[in-house]
Amino acid sequence: MQHFADNECATPVASNVVRRDRRSSQRRAVAPTSWVDRGACGDGVVEIPEQGTSMDTSGIPEGEQLYLFTGGTILTVDRAFSIAEAIAVQGNRIVAVGAEATVRDIVGVGATEIDLAGRTMLPGFVDAHTHVLTGSMVAALMEYVGMARFATVREVLDHLTDMARQAPEGKWILARNFDPAVQPDLAALTFAELDAVSTAHPVFVLNASGHIAYANSAAFAAAGIGEDVEDPDGAEFVRDADGKLTGTMKNGVAYNQVLGKCDAAAGLNPVDALIDLLEGWRQVGLTTVSELGLGTLSHTPDDLTVLTQAAGTGNLKTRIRAYSFYTLGTDTWDAAGVRPGDGDALVRIAGYKLVADGSNQGFTGLQREPYLDTDNYGIAYMEPKVLAAEAVDRASKGWSLAIHGNGDAGIDNILDACDAIRDAGVEPGAARVRIEHCSILHDEQITRMKDLGVSASFLIGHVHYWGIAMRDTVFGTQKALLLDRCRSVEAAGIGFTLHSDFMVTDPHPLHMIEMAVTRRTWKEPDYVLAPEERISVESAIRAVTSEAAWQLSSEHEVGSLEVGKYADFVILDQDPRAVPPDQIKDITVLETWMNGNQVY
Repeated sequence: MQHFADNECATPVASNVVRRDRRSSQRRAVAPTSWVDRGACGDGVVEIPEQGTSMDTSGIPEGEQLYLFTGGTILTVDRAFSIAEAIAVQGNRIVAVGAEATVRDIVGVGATEIDLAGRTMLPGFVDAHTHVLTGSMVAALMEYVGMARFATVREVLDHLTDMARQAPEGKWILARNFDPAVQPDLAALTFAELDAVSTAHPVFVLNASGHIAYANSAAFAAAGIGEDVEDPDGAEFVRDADGKLTGTMKNGVAYNQVLGKCDAAAGLNPVDALIDLLEGWRQVGLTTVSELGLGTLSHTPDDLTVLTQAAGTGNLKTRIRAYSFYTLGTDTWDAAGVRPGDGDALVRIAGYKLVADGSNQGFTGLQREPYLDTDNYGIAYMEPKVLAAEAVDRASKGWSLAIHGNGDAGIDNILDACDAIRDAGVEPGAARVRIEHCSILHDEQITRMKDLGVSASFLIGHVHYWGIAMRDTVFGTQKALLLDRCRSVEAAGIGFTLHSDFMVTDPHPLHMIEMAVTRRTWKEPDYVLAPEERISVESAIRAVTSEAAWQLSSEHEVGSLEVGKYADFVILDQDPRAVPPDQIKDITVLETWMNGNQVY
């Protein structure tokens, strides 16, 4: 993999913090910017010594831009969650942090001083589970028809029909984030509904979970898929009681056979799409993100080329940590020469992704008991023996593992695979095995996770957006209480993170913090799902900073404000600890800094 020099980012832009160049004593105040963000839990970072500074007191070397930040609340999110009075940045690194007097003595003269004016500084937010490659393309190509825009299936279908009327015949009609779990009227879209939208246009609709899709007859015909199509391993072309195709597809291995025939992406540059997407994410304070499906864009290891080319443009201002996706096969990745740790501080291969099951709200997560009022247990995307064998192979070759598990039976299979890793002579904790989404957890599974050294990464939007659906239509009240058990995992001493799983939910670190702290639901705002699983604001901040950096094997460089780490941080107009919990999402991100440069 190509290696890059640390990218030099844009010069500072406007906010309402006050700057003073100590040499000129000139002050300037500029207008604030706006947006929202959210966070969660952590461990495994270097602790700042007394008063937070470990710099040689002989002073700061000359030659690079030196900034001194004072006058606000600086939450370092180090091991002790220290609060500093001042922080100094030179070039792209933090060079001093701690008591103001001490930091001033170290810095000496010549720094540009930035007065935080009572604002709050935190480490740049880290989203440990997103899909920036496929997500950037889908966001550019597919119409959003999710819950925030349309309340019912009928509204979605009416909008798709309007799109088809305005489109040239034969043009694909593409939509995303449809979800019958929260957009009532139909359990799924079938040929009947989508052929009524149009027979002159291929129509393809992606479920919000990313695990299910729906298409009309014209799309199936364009893809050359007929009644004789066979179900891929761990996937399904859904059929009706008479054995006829319905137009519903479960798992990307199935629906990509249809979507892959769409030529809509022919004129779209994936490098530009990626850079454009992440430019918006800087507005919510994200400085490090992830790609948990490397290989799913091109269906080859060439996805790496998109990342390396984006870095090479000089316009990528967000760090990316990527996980090679299992569907290409271990031999393919090995033959391509892809190894864990390839890359540098901007773009790096962080690990390998495996998938045990599907989506709970899509009724494809693998369960011990059937879904509410059904005989459906979900789908094992990988058979348990295959999952275990691939986990052992990758862990024994030095790969960190992120293993998707939503249903309780799916998580059982993951923990069994971790037992196999240990039996093969590798500690799962050393392989940084993390369970992705980790949605339905029983007490004995938490105990097993602790014993095995396995961490959790929660899609906390499951609680907020789908909590009522989980209670009323997916699981029933009792099992829904087992959803995203942040506090129980924390109490057991298990590290955890909060993530967006973009495109399933939007990347909003501050909102994720609020969701984990309040556990209030979108459909019933006064309903708190499993209040005993609420966590503190401090724990939630860790989950989107220091702990997320650890899961991405980047705790040595980002995730906390400590000497020697990269100067990636955000400046907020308020301290998340000081506002009512249900107002955390409304905090404004004034500035985002990455690599010592202001990028928003």
